[in-house]
Amino acid sequence: MKIAVIDDERPSRKELIHQILSVMPDSLIEEADSGSNALELISSRPFDLLFVDINLNDMEGTTLAAAARRILPDAQIVFATAYSQYAVRAFELGVNNYILKPFDPDRVRRVLEKCCHDLNQSKGGPAAVSGPAAAPGPAAAPVLPSARMAINVNRTIVMLDIPQIVYIETSGRSCIIHTATKDYTENQLLGEYEKRLAPHGFFRIHKSYLVNLGYITEMFPWANNSLAVKMQGFEKEILPVGREKVKNLRQLLGI
Repeated sequence: MKIAVIDDERPSRKELIHQILSVMPDSLIEEADSGSNALELISSRPFDLLFVDINLNDMEGTTLAAAARRILPDAQIVFATAYSQYAVRAFELGVNNYILKPFDPDRVRRVLEKCCHDLNQSKGGPAAVSGPAAAPGPAAAPVLPSARMAINVNRTIVMLDIPQIVYIETSGRSCIIHTATKDYTENQLLGEYEKRLAPHGFFRIHKSYLVNLGYITEMFPWANNSLAVKMQGFEKEILPVGREKVKNLRQLLGI
């Protein structure tokens, strides 16, 4: 099995690799220390299984997972996180499983067994886990991310169709949500939208802008050796791209 371990902390990568090899000694494992490096890695060769840290130094793990799902649609994706609240959200974000830090050997084994079983079912080939038999653990079925998002507008709950959201921008202490048909203002931090929408193909191009990658129509040079983009339906608006975001944006767009 070809496995990628993606974590910006070297000790965590090495510990997880050690535990994987103790269960599956014949695995071919490569590692990446950032989201950007991970995108280069998974774009250059196929992998069966990805372990993704939820908090990478250059992008949300959810953003990377969403991109990985497009690049490697058949790969199993497992979140590795030190925060238990992400365990419940893992399946909502469209990944296959999760493990908590510090890594528990029994949990790692059960996750590997589940991933091998699912790969075997999808590919029709053997993907057995070697080593001593382990006690059976709960098998968790993935749940696709919800395609709707609830927002609070003037004390009214509005259900938005996520594919209709073009981009979101900060406005003082609030955010303006631009959809294909209407704009909404909600008293919420942009970072909260980023966490919620990253699995749906959204990327934070700037500290003030979160965009739906599917609506980008133009990308061109801008000030300070950076770039700017235009969004479908909002062609009069120029959205700057932070210089530190340019490389990741290009990778996510495949250019």
